[in-house]
Amino acid sequence: MDPTFKLTVNEALQFDLTKVDLAETDLLEVSENTFHALEGHRSYNVRLVTSDFLRKRYVLTVNETRYEVAIADDLDVLIQEMGFALSETESVTAIEAPMPGLILEINVTAGQEVKENDTLLILEAMKMENSIVSPRDGLVKCISVAPGDTVEKNQVLIEFE
Repeated sequence: MDPTFKLTVNEALQFDLTKVDLAETDLLEVSENTFHALEGHRSYNVRLVTSDFLRKRYVLTVNETRYEVAIADDLDVLIQEMGFALSETESVTAIEAPMPGLILEINVTAGQEVKENDTLLILEAMKMENSIVSPRDGLVKCISVAPGDTVEKNQVLIEFE
């Protein structure tokens, strides 16, 4: 059985998306983060504005209309239905790279207090800029990378006190 993804758009509309749906959409990359899509004989200009890979949240423009999209896979849906939290954010002591990439910018300093969802750094991977955000309120203990550094998957980027 193919996985089904649950998309929530602008925190209001919900859609199911399968691999079959994706296969039926003609998508062509025009330039970095910009695509042309044909679906049902209709044409769309799509641009990826921002991505938060860890939280599975993306901001897109489709024909110049802005959409915030959250993606949940089968496991995310099952965890939510069971009433369990996705993670115990209070116990997070370090931020690791979710994928190999290049550090573009760092938005915090050691000793700085951060709030949940504050952008900590920007990681470029696969031609996309990924905002890495704080999973909790806390104090930045140390930063293990600098702008321009290349990182490997699971490499520690930032530690919390």
